[in-house]
Amino acid sequence: MRAQQSTRTATLRGIVAIVLWAGLATLTTLARPVPPFQLAAMTFAIAAVLGLLLGWRQGVRLAELQRVPIRAWVLGIYGLLGFHACYFFSLSAAPAVEANLINYTWPLLIVVMSGLLPASLGGGRLRWWHLAGALLGFAGTVLLLGAGERAQLSGSFAGYAAAFASAFIWSSYSVASRLFPGVPNHAVTGYCAGTALGALGLHLALETTVWPAVATAWLAIVAAGVGPVGLAFFLWDDGVKHGHIRVLGVASYATPLLSTLLLNFTGQGQATASVWLAAVAISAGALVASRELLVGPNKKRTPS
Repeated sequence: MRAQQSTRTATLRGIVAIVLWAGLATLTTLARPVPPFQLAAMTFAIAAVLGLLLGWRQGVRLAELQRVPIRAWVLGIYGLLGFHACYFFSLSAAPAVEANLINYTWPLLIVVMSGLLPASLGGGRLRWWHLAGALLGFAGTVLLLGAGERAQLSGSFAGYAAAFASAFIWSSYSVASRLFPGVPNHAVTGYCAGTALGALGLHLALETTVWPAVATAWLAIVAAGVGPVGLAFFLWDDGVKHGHIRVLGVASYATPLLSTLLLNFTGQGQATASVWLAAVAISAGALVASRELLVGPNKKRTPS
């Protein structure tokens, strides 16, 4: 019972991360005209400072992080920096609608890849409700991101390849994190610091520095560094390591939906019939995939 409660708590933390990510599009819009890699460097630097402050307050010792295996450090920076680098490139080399649709195969990939994990780590055999929930969620995302504009694959192959690479990197990072349950959550501070440095290098090589001109943009950058880029990654780390990873995979489809609704609420978007249909599909997918979490696993009957 205690283990089940722990799994549910970690799953809820992962869901909070998903909710926080929904605010990233709005905050990124408010941070214009800061270029993407510069924005990533700034927000991940804020996230790293936040992690240091939280670690100091909780009495985390540096020796704990020194014991983190090098493979975990490589995995963390691969996930955070690799995802953002490929995603930003895909948006510059392919139309945003198509790039986003390809990128948002990562929740489905999490569900499928989790089947490669041993049962002791939450993997094992995929059930019909896992795949059905993931496909419902993806269908909702197609409705949402494809609304009003047809995906015609009119961009470059490199752009589409980068979009798929971003999906693969994030899903593989999320699933592989399950292999390091003993790595402390505060290791994410190091992942954020490494990602900030990598993004800074890419910014200096590829972009022109543009500083925010108004206070609103600065506030948006700080808010992004604290929330969607800061706390969200710490919560996601706990969720994918100790929560129900397949439920989190399907629940992740709520990110583009909540993001669209938030943009609409702040006057930067418009809710259409497709948005509400997507909401139904994504919600249904999450409920279907959460079958085990809601009603418990099936128990085999034993002969009397």
